[in-house]
Amino acid sequence: MNALSISTAISTGRVNLITSRQRSLTVARWRVLWLALVFAAVAAAALVRIGVLGVSDGPATVASLEEALLPPRGEITDRNGVPLARAFPAYALWYNPDALGEDGSPLVKSAAEVAAELAAIFPDLDQAEVAQQLAAGRPGYIRRRVLPEDANRVQAIGELALEMPQETDRYYPQGSMGAHVLGYVDAEGRGQVGMERVLNERLTDPARRSKPVALSIDMRVQGALEDELRRGMLAVNALGAAGIVLDVDTGEVMALASLPEFNPNKIDAEGEKYMFNRVTNQVYELGSTFKPLTVAAAIDAGVVRDFGRRYNAEPIAIGRFTIRDSHPLGATLNVPETLIHSSNTVTARIADELGPAKMRQTMIDLGMNERPYIELPARGHPIWPGDNWPRLRNMTVSYGHGIAVTPLHLASAYAAMVNGGVWRPATLRRLEPGEAPRGRRVFKASTSARMRQLLRMIAVYGTGRNANAAGYRVGGKTGSAEKPGAGGYRRSTLVSTFAAAFPMDRPRYVVIAMLDEPKGTTASSFQRTAAWNAAPIVGNLVPRIGPLLGVRPDDARDVDISDLRPLIGGIDK
Repeated sequence: MNALSISTAISTGRVNLITSRQRSLTVARWRVLWLALVFAAVAAAALVRIGVLGVSDGPATVASLEEALLPPRGEITDRNGVPLARAFPAYALWYNPDALGEDGSPLVKSAAEVAAELAAIFPDLDQAEVAQQLAAGRPGYIRRRVLPEDANRVQAIGELALEMPQETDRYYPQGSMGAHVLGYVDAEGRGQVGMERVLNERLTDPARRSKPVALSIDMRVQGALEDELRRGMLAVNALGAAGIVLDVDTGEVMALASLPEFNPNKIDAEGEKYMFNRVTNQVYELGSTFKPLTVAAAIDAGVVRDFGRRYNAEPIAIGRFTIRDSHPLGATLNVPETLIHSSNTVTARIADELGPAKMRQTMIDLGMNERPYIELPARGHPIWPGDNWPRLRNMTVSYGHGIAVTPLHLASAYAAMVNGGVWRPATLRRLEPGEAPRGRRVFKASTSARMRQLLRMIAVYGTGRNANAAGYRVGGKTGSAEKPGAGGYRRSTLVSTFAAAFPMDRPRYVVIAMLDEPKGTTASSFQRTAAWNAAPIVGNLVPRIGPLLGVRPDDARDVDISDLRPLIGGIDK
């Protein structure tokens, strides 16, 4: 090859190399350009998205930090902020048969052995049922509420199929105290029985559940009421007890108790037996506690004007029925003596003069013909005598027979009788100043003033003396009614009630204490009547709760009964 050929070949190679380099550089430039365009498009799309979100007025789909930190159910407190119900992290016991995979056995030990170990940790567990669930390989809850220490014991069994998922549980720091007011939350998170059921929507509302719901209950008063009722119930071997403390001016329930109680932290078959609320759901013939209401109606209607007038106290025969007193009280009695000695016959004669129409209307005005007014879902319907009361029915209603109501009915009626004459519905919600309902007038203010005198005299001179707490100016009335049964009233079974208010010179609170079927014991001097078993409960309770409610003892103050004291025979005036 000559020199010219060699030179030409070298030149051609150089040209091809330069061309290849230029082509590669062009491709690289285009790739960078396309990559830049892609990044620009992504950035533009992001900017457009940000702009759309910025101008959009739709609701945000991401939960706020506050909402994320809130428990799924709001808190309930008493009127002073004491926690009554709150959510807290808890464990559940879940059986997962697939924990070791589909090919492996879900349990290391036998189903019977594992069930026996679980029953040793949870004595109330149905061991046979759990063993059957494990043997069948059926996934599901074995237990919903497990304490941390019990969760550790379950983990120590060493079975991977026994899982302990963490859940949010409902916890009642006060235990069984106030159980019939609060109710409980079931395994599905729904409120049951008490205010948990009433407030279910409010407590689960994301917009409102951050603020605790304050009830009217004062847990200090609640604890004292339950304690005294329990003492009284056990002392006389009663089947049950009920009590309520009610603000006479607002209708707020300061305490409400039904015994025996249940534990909302542990709902079992035993607890379910005691969920029935004797205060709001059980109706009773409340006996002589109705006598002051009858006298108040007669005073208000002008039937009773002269308190010194003597009424025939002999038995009243109407057809085959005879109204008589529990023991002879003399041939005649005036109005103060009638209430002090609790005369059926004179009360019946006063009601007879008042007439069925006015008596019935007074009971209607006091709400005795309807379910009690309160937020709780369980509210018993009274046994109401109907539209047209014959003469005998009017007379028996006057002393608390032939009509059956709840203790809450009685509490609201007594509040109206002593607060100036205005009936208001009871409430379990804490009311702010000025929020109390106006209510409806039932009695004149002058009638209410007279009844405060008469009720105070019963506690000083009559059947309510065991409730006369020194310095608290208690006034009230006993009631001992035979329970109805097949073929008539059962003389061996009583409902004993004491209905009271204090302080009677300026009533602020009504207190009702009721015992279901008390027995005559040494503690009650072998007496079964309210004067010996229900009245002492109030006498012990009032000094405990008075200072908590702003009522201090004062021996220098009292209701002026100087004009009525001379009318009472057989006392040291």
